[in-house]
Amino acid sequence: MAERTLDLGQLQALLERVRGLKVACVGDLMLDRYVYGEVSRISPEAPIPVLRMGRTTAMPGGVGNVARNVAALGGVARLGAISGQDAAGDELAGLIADEMGVEDAVERRADVATIVKTRFVAAGQQLLRLDEESAPLLATESDAFTNASVLLLSDYAKGVVSDLVIGQALKAAVATGAPIIVDPKGRDFARYGAVDLIKPNASELAGATGLPVETDAEIEAALAALLKATTAKAVVVTRAGKGMSLMRRGGAVRHFPGRAREVFDVSGAGDTGLAALGLALGGGASLETAVEFAILASGVVVGKAGTAVVTPAELIDAEMSQHAAGAHAKVAPVDELADVVEGWKRRGLKVGFTNGCFDILHRGHVAYLAQARGWCDRLVVALNTDASVRRLKGEGRPINDLDSRAVVIGGLTSVDRVTSFDEPTPLALIERLRPDVLIKGADYTREGVVGGDLVESWGGEVRLATFEDGYSTTKTIAKMKDDQ
Repeated sequence: MAERTLDLGQLQALLERVRGLKVACVGDLMLDRYVYGEVSRISPEAPIPVLRMGRTTAMPGGVGNVARNVAALGGVARLGAISGQDAAGDELAGLIADEMGVEDAVERRADVATIVKTRFVAAGQQLLRLDEESAPLLATESDAFTNASVLLLSDYAKGVVSDLVIGQALKAAVATGAPIIVDPKGRDFARYGAVDLIKPNASELAGATGLPVETDAEIEAALAALLKATTAKAVVVTRAGKGMSLMRRGGAVRHFPGRAREVFDVSGAGDTGLAALGLALGGGASLETAVEFAILASGVVVGKAGTAVVTPAELIDAEMSQHAAGAHAKVAPVDELADVVEGWKRRGLKVGFTNGCFDILHRGHVAYLAQARGWCDRLVVALNTDASVRRLKGEGRPINDLDSRAVVIGGLTSVDRVTSFDEPTPLALIERLRPDVLIKGADYTREGVVGGDLVESWGGEVRLATFEDGYSTTKTIAKMKDDQ
């Protein structure tokens, strides 16, 4: 699996960068209608459930949902599509007008019937979907590509993403340098040309290549075959709960795990993923970061009912939850940690060790631990227990208990494992773990570092990290008291 490239701070920075980004969303538009009701009996006429109708909701679907997600995430979506001059088209136009951040570039035509998909839902489960659509329409050029920072083609095989529109998008991309991302349909992905990214799901990848796609190895073979058969620069395949797999032309496949979420409704999850990929790439993110952003966004939206959108606040909440879970996973008792460290060493990784109270985390701590991590491949932080802190710092300390301190420290990307010790010094812990690098602050001398001689005796080294001036827990506490 690929190493993560998107943490909480990077997510917040990315969301800030994509705010106001202009995104062309061109493709097949439809009206998504949901009829919610209650089933309490089976029909006497046939063995089918009887739905007692309750509320009905409607929203733009297809490329309309892509545009809604772009807007919800802070971008400005220019929606290029076709709808009919009928009642459903009028309803769609009203819904689009109500969407903040969506610019309407929809062509209304008398010779077209607006596509309507009606889903009947009871107890959170879809019972039936009714599709109202005519033969594939003949598309004309779209004016949605003008001045866009990224171009999204949402192909539902209804006729809008024609060779004419694809050629127009490729021409616009050459002129402006905007990336093109395609959510494809059909078997002939070569028709999309030299786009930056094609985003099929696993079923669509199998259909386009004629290859199985169950295992990682099968996915890798199918992605290679697809790139060989097209001129696309990269392909990312969405694999539901298994995450996504990415392959650049001439590169190796990278597999990205999914986020563990309760799945309520997968309707429109692909639209959310397309919107997130486009915004991230348009905002200057790498392909890897864009994929992680899309996985996070799709994971949030499947927990909602209907054709839904996801907001920056929801993404940050989800990442914070994941962040906390990851931080808890880093906290380990000594016996378990010793096995982990031994495994790292067998892989040839250099293990670093440092210790301290780390009571109120501040900027100086973060910089210190980042510097320490730069001297090793894996960093272990040992925290004084609460009783040990009291013996060192006096009554009233620590401000934060051991569990809280461990989770906060574990939440830093520079820290790989967190443990604790109750003794006056961590000497026994150092003996047990046998780190390659022992790190303390520059307020120590080399001779004053507990365990330094021991680490050097097995070929390790002692490093002294600098602290940023003006930052300490004691000063922070004093300032808090002064401000009361």
